[in-house]
Amino acid sequence: MSELNLLKSLDYSVLQQCMHCGMCLPTCPTYDETKFERSSPRGRIRLMREVADGRLDVTQTFAEEMSYCLGCLACQTACPAGVDYGTLLENARGEVERRGVIGGPARRLFRWANLSVLFRHPRLMRAVGRSLWLYQKLGVQSALRKLGVMKLLPRQLQVMEAATPTVVAPFSNARIAPVETPAAPAKYRVALLTGCVQDLLFSPINRATADVLLANGCEVVTPRLQYCCGSLHAHNGELELARDLARKNLDLYDVEKFDAIISNAGGCGSHLKKYAELLHHDSKYHSRAVAWDRKVRDVSEWLVEIGCRAPQENTNAPGAGRPGSLRVTYDASCHLLHGQKIAAQPLALLKLLPGVDLVPLAESDWCCGSAGVYSITQPEQSAKLLGRKLEHIAATGASVLASGNPGCLMQIENGMRRDPRLAHVRACHPVELLAEAYRREAGAN
Repeated sequence: MSELNLLKSLDYSVLQQCMHCGMCLPTCPTYDETKFERSSPRGRIRLMREVADGRLDVTQTFAEEMSYCLGCLACQTACPAGVDYGTLLENARGEVERRGVIGGPARRLFRWANLSVLFRHPRLMRAVGRSLWLYQKLGVQSALRKLGVMKLLPRQLQVMEAATPTVVAPFSNARIAPVETPAAPAKYRVALLTGCVQDLLFSPINRATADVLLANGCEVVTPRLQYCCGSLHAHNGELELARDLARKNLDLYDVEKFDAIISNAGGCGSHLKKYAELLHHDSKYHSRAVAWDRKVRDVSEWLVEIGCRAPQENTNAPGAGRPGSLRVTYDASCHLLHGQKIAAQPLALLKLLPGVDLVPLAESDWCCGSAGVYSITQPEQSAKLLGRKLEHIAATGASVLASGNPGCLMQIENGMRRDPRLAHVRACHPVELLAEAYRREAGAN
């Protein structure tokens, strides 16, 4: 094991930047739950600084506290000093993994199989996705659940199995051609990132993203085989794996040939915009990463930037002529809002939709409890946050919940499916509603 302490290797001014003013406390879901100082952003930063200074060892307690944090970055929005809490947390978790202070063989096997193997090999990822799709499509999953077989699994596996998402086929490579051009001459040329989880579970969102970009004068380039962005790895302390995936993505695209590189996943986009920071010591890739960071845009950010065209209402379409016939509410992805600082753009797109009544969602800026793998590692706290979110959604009376991140959609969909008040509510990405409006405008089904 290398003697390098990841927290000690950071620029010390980053650790010193926290003023311990406490403005982050009301925004932190875990502090709100426990009222323990160590479960607050400033408390965790103090623990990190003690480790960096050599006054505190990396113990199981330290590891558990870093794991208990959602990494929602709400503290970064509240912080008057601009503390980069996300980078601190990633390095703290990296140090935990480097020291190996938590978990046994089962945990190490799970992390290796997923982070080192599955999420680094897109062909394998799609093969597993196809297998899971068949398992669900042929009714094997539902049959095993009805027979009670899943109750024989260990408690942790039962929780994971219950949250198994529904795979949607075909995947993005079968829905989107490598190059698609708009009907009118293209004004822009963009690359579309289809993601890994998004590709398997929400490929219709990728198709809708391409359609909306085409409708706004963009030529869309979508490589059939793409790599994971590495956000899952970075957020879970596997920084070297994250760097490896960043290099693979930089090799895949000639950045200078695009006006923008489009992400439609809030969590991925937040990480994608930090490749230069991630590769700051890499002399070969750093300058390319800087150029990459300048080009990455969330789809809502890009559409507002170029002046998204409002869909025209088709008076022959069902429901036309009835203002406010669709009641929509919006939940902000934490990493889109707090990581990328994108707040107004998704709402601006939703306001372009004809016949939509956009209603505010209380605590839209509060985490739903998804937070990457948080629902697996911290199921009880995740469930509490989800319950709080569902209460607010129910209060809106909306029939559609829009959100710009696959993890959030998956978490909220699972919750709404089990809640009789919300079983009828549709969860979708804002670009899906926009794409559907453009299709109605054109008279398409």
